[in-house]
Amino acid sequence: MTIDDQLLIRAKVHAAETGRTLGEVMEDGLRVALAGRPEQPGPLVPLPTHSGTGIQPGVDLASNAALRDRMDEETGVDALR
Repeated sequence: MTIDDQLLIRAKVHAAETGRTLGEVMEDGLRVALAGRPEQPGPLVPLPTHSGTGIQPGVDLASNAALRDRMDEETGVDALR
């Protein structure tokens, strides 16, 4: 195992300052690093789908404003208030 020289120096200084051994400092660091690891993700939940013909002509999925405008075409803005 190889540890970066500067990191090892910092760990030794920290151990001396806190009155612990280098091994104790390294164990604490490993505990912190491993505790922050996310658990394995669960199974994916299927999303609802709707039948249709796909994207309508002229709809730009990359533009929020264009999508909003297209969705509001069938319902007037005043009806949404």
